[in-house]
Amino acid sequence: MVMFITLALLLVLSTPVLANPACAVCTVAIAASLEIARYFGVDDSVIGVWAGAFLAILGYWMIAWFDKKKWNFPGRDFWLISVSVAMIGFMYIKELVYNPEPILIFFIDPFLFSVILGAVTLILANNFYQWMKAKNGGHAHFPFEKVAVPVLALALLSVYFNYYPLCQKANELYNF
Repeated sequence: MVMFITLALLLVLSTPVLANPACAVCTVAIAASLEIARYFGVDDSVIGVWAGAFLAILGYWMIAWFDKKKWNFPGRDFWLISVSVAMIGFMYIKELVYNPEPILIFFIDPFLFSVILGAVTLILANNFYQWMKAKNGGHAHFPFEKVAVPVLALALLSVYFNYYPLCQKANELYNF
């Protein structure tokens, strides 16, 4: 029910923008699919990748909204994306327990690590698409390339985490 109300509020509050990094339908689809994936027992590290991407998309929407309002300040885009991705902290208030583990050179909670990696992957994939588009004279190489490049990058990371999970499966953790 909370997810439905959140999605409804996002739809009501969203306004058309001329240049968007993500469409509203894609944003809502990612948000809805996260809870469905947890229900079916998808590993939390895979869910974290998509949750991080979702939070980064929300950051891009905030940037577009700030552009519309003509609110500019030094480091604005970095801070808006950072605050957006940091919203995952609300999950640790009620839903999750912060349990840091050694991952590569970091000592961090595996779910938080996958969220950050998902956000960084989306940002890098969007930057890569912009670079490819600029190299092609300002035009995409094929229709919906703007969607395909980030989705492919996130899907590859998800497949990796599916075979090399960082977290427990959601159904083992919550006994669905």
